[in-house]
Amino acid sequence: MSVDGLSAPPASALPSSLSPASGVPASALPEESGVAREARELVAGLLAAPWGQVSASPYETGRVVSLAPWLAGHAERVGFLLAGQRPDGGWGAPGGYGLVPTLSAVEALLAECRRASPCADPGLLAAAAGRGLAAVRGWELADPGAPLPDMPAIELIVPSLLSLIDGHLDGPGPLRGVSGAKLAAVRTRLASGAAIPQKLVHALEVAGGEAIAFSGIVPTPMSGGMAAVGASPGASAAWLAAPPEPAGGAASGPADDVAPRGTGRSSREGMPVRRYLEAVVAASGGPVPCTVPITVFERGWTLSWLLRAGIAVDVPPELAASLRDGLGPEGVAAGPGLPADADTTSVALYALALLGEPREPEGLWPFETEGHFCTWRGEEGMSLTTNAHVLDAFGEYARRCGGEPRHAAVTAKLASWLRGRQQARGSWLDRWHVSPYYATACCAIALSEFGGEESEEAVGRAVDWVLGTQRRDGSWGHWEGTAEETAYALQTLLLAGTAHGERWREAVERGRRHLLAGHDHGAPLWVDKDLYLPVAIVRAAVLGALHLAERAMNLTRG
Repeated sequence: MSVDGLSAPPASALPSSLSPASGVPASALPEESGVAREARELVAGLLAAPWGQVSASPYETGRVVSLAPWLAGHAERVGFLLAGQRPDGGWGAPGGYGLVPTLSAVEALLAECRRASPCADPGLLAAAAGRGLAAVRGWELADPGAPLPDMPAIELIVPSLLSLIDGHLDGPGPLRGVSGAKLAAVRTRLASGAAIPQKLVHALEVAGGEAIAFSGIVPTPMSGGMAAVGASPGASAAWLAAPPEPAGGAASGPADDVAPRGTGRSSREGMPVRRYLEAVVAASGGPVPCTVPITVFERGWTLSWLLRAGIAVDVPPELAASLRDGLGPEGVAAGPGLPADADTTSVALYALALLGEPREPEGLWPFETEGHFCTWRGEEGMSLTTNAHVLDAFGEYARRCGGEPRHAAVTAKLASWLRGRQQARGSWLDRWHVSPYYATACCAIALSEFGGEESEEAVGRAVDWVLGTQRRDGSWGHWEGTAEETAYALQTLLLAGTAHGERWREAVERGRRHLLAGHDHGAPLWVDKDLYLPVAIVRAAVLGALHLAERAMNLTRG
């Protein structure tokens, strides 16, 4: 089978131009040369799909169903929601991670029921929504008072959706104990026209039309005469649906220049955003991802996984330029309309260093706090993997260019901070990925390379944890064994492991066989407003693991 099959989700779940490049030949690829060929095709595909390769989101698709029923592909989006409902009535991932997509799907289906001409049988829509509500009530009864999972804007998204659901129902909806105080404060601030954090614009759909109209938020221009709000289809649809004037007056311009049915913005003002939404759904056939484009994010991570594993790939000059050109003293953002962040900035710097273009990490200094680096300024919480990537960026720059005393000081500070947050059993956990195998790979490998002798014990404990949690079929995984998590586990063993004993060798070989023989289409494990799968990044991690494992097995056989 092709290595593509290890990480690519079903074609129906991905926008076509946001999915892996077509035409990749299928082959067994047990040999290193096959992995190298796949890597070359993967890198070429980054240019063929410049907006990025991202799985569709039940949450974001539900917001577009509710806010933009006039947009092409509406029936397909409703069908995507109906087809994606789990047997237990929920949508998305297990447990608390399913709350946001389930509430969004329920609200969207209830909204569709109330339309004059629903695109599906109203009884079918109502039944699916009812099963979703029952699932939410079941979660609440099973674990009353449980905290919401750590996901961006969840404390705003959940009460916003609950309020909308209450408006569709005759009686009260689920989750009576959720506070809407923070959402009310955010809406008041937006309506005042006061400045708000740029990150909040990514979830602008929570605000409501009147608050958006008063906010004065301006979409971010993109190439091709397009503009996006917060790099988000849902936020863009909400902006487009808001009234054109704070006072609720008619749209400006001549009669033939008013907005399309279902929108409040004039076409003169709204067409760039409309073109963005049309481009997203034209590529996908309907369903939409949480964030798009993700150009710098995808290219930085993909190249980093491949190059760190030692896979020789020819990187087109345009790819390196796209990482280089966005960097500045304030860092770089993952997508248009998002704030610059330390995670994307550090991985772009690290990838450029591996490409032979090390740059002084000036764009990271604005994110430094007393003990660690924040993902973006004003972040509530902290990310271990962001700090592991910052350690990579400073460490690789110092290794190649010598660095300065402040670079040595910051690497020592970061290494100490990461060691102090290791779990008792040897793993790490992080807010941007559900699986501890991702966080453990990021932290253990960074500490192994740049953490000094003081980090050897922590790295050894991480390797022991990985060895002790392999599944009987050779895979690793949080909820179930996946190719993605197996790749991270193998990367930890192969790049951070030092004790190449029989147990280590057997674990690597079993993991490698699992990757080659499996039929894993990939599960969304990365955290945004909904869980998502960045297809090219995961493929790169799998290819890197296979390359490292094949090389290690050849060495140990010798």
